Amino acid sequence: MSGSDENTEPVTCTVKPPVFLQLGDPKTDKAKSGVCVVDVTLPFGKSVNIEEICFKNFYTAYVTVRLLRKIPGQEAPAKWATALRDLALMDNPHTEGGSQDYCSIHRTQMQVVPDHVMSVRFILRQPSSAWLNFNLEEIKIYRHIEPDPKKEVSDLLSDLTLVDFHPDLEGLPDPSTVSSSIQQMWALTEVMQTNQTTASIGRFDVDGCYDINLLSVP
Repeated sequence: MSGSDENTEPVTCTVKPPVFLQLGDPKTDKAKSGVCVVDVTLPFGKSVNIEEICFKNFYTAYVTVRLLRKIPGQEAPAKWATALRDLALMDNPHTEGGSQDYCSIHRTQMQVVPDHVMSVRFILRQPSSAWLNFNLEEIKIYRHIEPDPKKEVSDLLSDLTLVDFHPDLEGLPDPSTVSSSIQQMWALTEVMQTNQTTASIGRFDVDGCYDINLLSVP
């Protein structure tokens, strides 16, 4: 899995220590359930539109990603939503394949739009008893930035007509006037091609004879 653009800085966030779920009484039974939770909090009072989440795996077999989202303009409290469920990070939980790989989760992989996110929760699962500890390391969250709108063709044509801003073009015809003339020529050509006729043009004969007045030179 690939990482984010190296020129983009990750969002400042706080990664809390993993909390392992215990089986039975945590005071007497130290057996782990194979499930742990890692919470990542973003700056208080600020939400983030997420582009990508990157991390290094440490013997986690599956990860579920949940997002705490606050809808702007609404008084309703922020709600949790599952963005990705049971993403496999290891080839086999009982073998080491993928156990220490660098991974990334892009916004296009998520089941909900990861916008206005206030907190991220990772639910990690490792069903194999071969690994006593498992976690995610080097967690980084990258912000989604809307791309600049593409310039319209009309804007490009407008740029071409700015003769006053290009001294090297002084003395040349106004591009807007030339463009208008060319469009008129195209329109005239289309009309002539559409209404072609076989009738001769410029003939002076009438019934095979010529009018002497038409042939006279003034």
